Amino acid sequence: MALTKKEVEHIALLARLKITDEEVEKFSHQLSQILEYVEQLQQVNTDGVELTAQVTGLENVLRDDVVDQCDGGTIKKTLALAPETEDDLIKARSVF
Repeated sequence: MALTKKEVEHIALLARLKITDEEVEKFSHQLSQILEYVEQLQQVNTDGVELTAQVTGLENVLRDDVVDQCDGGTIKKTLALAPETEDDLIKARSVF
């Protein structure tokens, strides 16, 4: 599947890339080869092949989220360090 010059320029535009006419020719050939390889891969029979997202068998190891209570003095000292507080909480700017 050979890509046209116009298609390569459109891909470059979508990727926000400025490419020269020489690069258009080069990338046209390279991208066409990639698409031909993908066409070959689509012809492979995958019947009976189990779907998988990863093959290593690794799993996330997470610890339990445990809240430790601290004494009132520590809370007061921490709140005193904060630039702004409200109802015994540290006030922060929104991140949205």
